[in-house]
Amino acid sequence: MKTPFLPIRSLVTLGLLASLFGSAVAQGVVGDPAAARQKVAMCIGCHGINGYQASFPEVHKVPMISGQSAKYLAAALTAYQKGERKHPTMRGIATTLSEQDISDLSAFYEASGKDVPAPSAQAPAAPSADVQALLSKGNCLACHGEGLNKPIDASYPKLAGQHADYLYVALKSYQVERNPQVGRGNAIMASQVKAFTPAELKVLSKYIGGLPGDLRTVPQPRFR
Repeated sequence: MKTPFLPIRSLVTLGLLASLFGSAVAQGVVGDPAAARQKVAMCIGCHGINGYQASFPEVHKVPMISGQSAKYLAAALTAYQKGERKHPTMRGIATTLSEQDISDLSAFYEASGKDVPAPSAQAPAAPSADVQALLSKGNCLACHGEGLNKPIDASYPKLAGQHADYLYVALKSYQVERNPQVGRGNAIMASQVKAFTPAELKVLSKYIGGLPGDLRTVPQPRFR
């Protein structure tokens, strides 16, 4: 997409929450969800337990990844593999994965949870004036679409219903500089997030986490 005449704010808009969990990665292999059943043991110990909490870089629930798009999940895993996302545990896991592994696991989690009944559908409450101002400041809907659950591109994450404490930690990670263990390397996202105070990020994360969405935690019946 050619954007030679876009103003700086438009460029920031394109990268805002769309870059929240990683950059898009072109995948040259086709993922096989069935093959991933032999590979998910390393994932389900955290992502397959309802309410499971991580303790690094601070205590928060691990993100729900069932129902997320395969293209986004592949991008996120590749970012951990390359060190663009700094997280010792995730990097340690990602560096063991081949491109085929990443594609298989991403396809598995995209399909996972589709047979799990959704919670009773409720229309999301209209955002307060303060929340609407924050959404407008970030122009979140421009990338993540209706209800922050229909991204305009599959490489952008679904955000609606994600754990609020995880969203808060993820957003803050873009404000971290020169830390070998914590942070996410994305110049556009870092520039944008620095315009928000921690209190504003917490309010925004709480609102997004309360929206109805497709993301789920799906416990697996057993390790393989």
